[in-house]
Amino acid sequence: MRRTSGDGSFLRSLNEVAVLRALRETGTPTLAEVARTAQLSRATTEVIMDSLLRHGWVVEAEAVADGQRGRPARRYTFRAAAAHVAGVAIGGSGVTAMVADLDGDVVGRAVEHLSPELPAGQRLTAVQRVLERAAGAADVPLSRLATVGVGTTGVIDNEGRVLKSVALTDWSGVELQHELAARLPVPVVVENDMRLAVLAEHWRGAASDHDNVLYLHTGRRIGLGLLLNGVPYRGSHAAAGELGGHPNGRWAAFGYVMDYAMAVDPSELRAPLQAALFAMERADAGDHKATLAFDAFARALAEGLISLVTPLDPDLVVIGGSLAQTGERLTEPIRALLGEVCLYPPDVRVSELGGDAVGMGAVRFALDHAEPVLFASLSSGTSAA
Repeated sequence: MRRTSGDGSFLRSLNEVAVLRALRETGTPTLAEVARTAQLSRATTEVIMDSLLRHGWVVEAEAVADGQRGRPARRYTFRAAAAHVAGVAIGGSGVTAMVADLDGDVVGRAVEHLSPELPAGQRLTAVQRVLERAAGAADVPLSRLATVGVGTTGVIDNEGRVLKSVALTDWSGVELQHELAARLPVPVVVENDMRLAVLAEHWRGAASDHDNVLYLHTGRRIGLGLLLNGVPYRGSHAAAGELGGHPNGRWAAFGYVMDYAMAVDPSELRAPLQAALFAMERADAGDHKATLAFDAFARALAEGLISLVTPLDPDLVVIGGSLAQTGERLTEPIRALLGEVCLYPPDVRVSELGGDAVGMGAVRFALDHAEPVLFASLSSGTSAA
């Protein structure tokens, strides 16, 4: 159908978005390079660039001599500080908030440790408090954030409700997106933490060169994040990867290191994760029994992964959470067993983002929701922050 009104502004908006995307893809291009990438005429590109410069979305880069005679061509760069988003991770150990620019570079952060037994109302208040501190650290008013992305443990539906959570007391049934939107002056989007973790690893971590990834979180609980064809997999009921209620939620693999820790130091009762790290430290110090216990633990963990890797056929397994610090001592036995059993064994790596995986995934999630709205505002001549 032919447009009979608004054609000019609609076309201008499309062209502005094309120019901005060209800038973000090419770094500090010349006007001619932007026009070529955006597939626009030089004259159209120049008009749009002048508008973007006036409204603060673009800045002129420092000229660099290219060996040619005459004045160097003007170069431009996207102004990532034109707007900001925030990513919030809500987990069993507390809340982390990060404020980032439009390139995803973190410019402010805050952390607060909380008990898993904290009532939901107090946890929500803590989220607001930590987010305000992160915004203050970034020198960005909370009201100027484009979007806040939130990652939390539990089954999260399409409306941002926590349908079920076994890791946090009083968290099941919380309408998280609605509650936070009522407390914050900016849009809020909510997703499961493991899906955001694998999204972050694909964006800026160990999985940046893979599109089919299994992310195994190892910490106070075991969790999974699945990336299929570059997209986090949610499942039929948004419960994919949520193992909190599994009868072997900590997996029998931890029995090897727990038995070792109890035999060596019966005076201290260690949680499964603590026992694994204790055995690793003793193994690194040359304790042969600790090495045997940790290797058995790693191999048992790999046996559990086989039932997931075989049907899903990922090309990469990323080990995240606290056990990521064990490095090759953990990944080598897992890689070896998968190599023996799987028809197409995936590579195995530790997370490059560590404890920041969920928070960075929340940042990426916020950017994905904020950018279309921000770019749509260009046609109305809205200035950047």
